Amino acid sequence: MARYSGRHRISRRTKIATAGLGLALAIGGIAVVTTAGDPGQARADLADKSFFVDITTVQPNVDLPDPQEDASTGTFTVDCGRNENEHFNPDNFIAQPGVRNGAQHLHDYVGNLTTDADSNNQSLQAGGTTCKNGDKSAYFWPVIRIEDAEDAAENEQQEQQNNQNQQNNQNQNQGQQDNQQNQNDQQDNNADQQQNNQQQQQNRNNNRNGDNQNAEQDRDGNQRNNLVQQGSLRQAQERDNQQGDRRDGDRNNRNQNNDGDQQGQNANQQNNNDNQNQQNNQGDNNNDNNQGNNNEQGNNEEEQPELEAPNEQNELAGNDGEIQRPADVDLTFRGSPVGDVVAMPKFLRILYGDAKVSTNGTKNARDSWTCAGFEDRVLINKYPICPNGAPVKRIHDFPSCWDGENIDSENHRDHIVYPQENGQCQDGFVAVPQLRITLTYNIPQEVQEQGRYKVDSFPEEEHNPFSDHDDFANVMSNQIMNRLVACINEGRTCNE
Repeated sequence: MARYSGRHRISRRTKIATAGLGLALAIGGIAVVTTAGDPGQARADLADKSFFVDITTVQPNVDLPDPQEDASTGTFTVDCGRNENEHFNPDNFIAQPGVRNGAQHLHDYVGNLTTDADSNNQSLQAGGTTCKNGDKSAYFWPVIRIEDAEDAAENEQQEQQNNQNQQNNQNQNQGQQDNQQNQNDQQDNNADQQQNNQQQQQNRNNNRNGDNQNAEQDRDGNQRNNLVQQGSLRQAQERDNQQGDRRDGDRNNRNQNNDGDQQGQNANQQNNNDNQNQQNNQGDNNNDNNQGNNNEQGNNEEEQPELEAPNEQNELAGNDGEIQRPADVDLTFRGSPVGDVVAMPKFLRILYGDAKVSTNGTKNARDSWTCAGFEDRVLINKYPICPNGAPVKRIHDFPSCWDGENIDSENHRDHIVYPQENGQCQDGFVAVPQLRITLTYNIPQEVQEQGRYKVDSFPEEEHNPFSDHDDFANVMSNQIMNRLVACINEGRTCNE
């Protein structure tokens, strides 16, 4: 069995360089945020250990509807090889037509020989095929790779270093935040102390004014009493009037001084408010500019996505290692448990699973993984560790209820959906032959146990086995399709 070894030296250097940059930035106290989709991101190429499970610990979970009396029970199997001609590319003409490297992971192809990003009905019809019966349909799925043990150990060490760098970076940022908070607290304390001092000074001034006023009133009273005692009532009255005028003048002067002090405080407060508003405006302008730059950057990324072509070992950033050709590829069309099937229209497009489950959610994701000997009992969304080194299997059952009109839809799903739990198609849909693709891999026991095999994926999926998927475009001739439908509806087993 031919394999394609990749030592991914280019990506290794990228990881080491990125890790060094991260350490330097951490020492400098600069926070760095990266996304999982960044081709230069330093992270281990291995799938996370939590993605692996001992298949013998999983309970049976396959629940198929019971065949009805009118079920179409036949099968039709097409032999299209195991991609011996080494047809690989990171394109997907169904989901991303015209986009080179749009899948950002490598696909295995069997069937049509011309399949790439620019494929269309005309080019597919004109192309050759690996299928023995002349079926020109396109069948393709992401490859499985095995990480070299030495590289896996290096990756694990690099991952630990990256985690340490990230922790140092977080600690440095936390220290800066604590220092800034302490400075803010000190400024608040100083402001409170200044306010208390001002209040105490005001209280002393008020007390001093009150004491002076009381002393003055006492003097005035004593003088008046003396005048009254001397028999000069008129002089006492004049004295009262003069003292009253003087007190009124003093009160007016104090009020004016207080008004002046209040105006000064208001002016200072206004200046502070003006300065704060100016700072806020500058901050808003900076935020607007940053937002504009971010929007512009986002638009540029949309218009010019960073899509890296595979290298000479058919490796892509985040997807490297030794490509495993399946030991067996089984392409079998099956019937409906409730009745006959009708022919698929030519050029019908069908998707299985969801390549971006972390973004799109699990609605369209499927449990795809099992081991030889467990096919009828267990399908899981984890990488299985099989007993005694048994082969690993991927089983992909495609949707089979067609709307009777369209060969594709905007989301590539609405035109063909899965049957209901009882096997019936929903109203407005009819049953077509259901394609089941079974891929079998002879993966060594130690590789399974060490978690060193993985499916190619979009970078942000990080080899999540739940992101496994498959694609099919029907380019069978009418003669082949008619034979297929007759075989299934008549309950026969056919191989071509």
